[in-house]
Amino acid sequence: MPEIRGELLIFLVAVITGILLRLAYQGIICFRQIVKHSLLAMGGEDIIFWIGSAVYVFVQIYYTSDGGIRWYFILGLVFGAIFSSVVLRKLKKVRKKIYADY
Repeated sequence: MPEIRGELLIFLVAVITGILLRLAYQGIICFRQIVKHSLLAMGGEDIIFWIGSAVYVFVQIYYTSDGGIRWYFILGLVFGAIFSSVVLRKLKKVRKKIYADY
């Protein structure tokens, strides 16, 4: 049983990591809507984001799984990112309904 508990904890860390990465990219998207960028600047931001994301995911894998890539860690990352996207989409709909009258 302790192994399953540890794997569940690793999965939850992966889900949280996926959520954080998706929210960080959403922050970049919001920043781009506020401040207009050239395509070169957006490409640079994306490269920096993806390099930072790769380092962050590597560190998470290293600390949670001792460097071993587990299928449930990848599944947790994807699940967290999709979950975050769905929640953001629902919040956007709610915001549009609230501010539709104004």
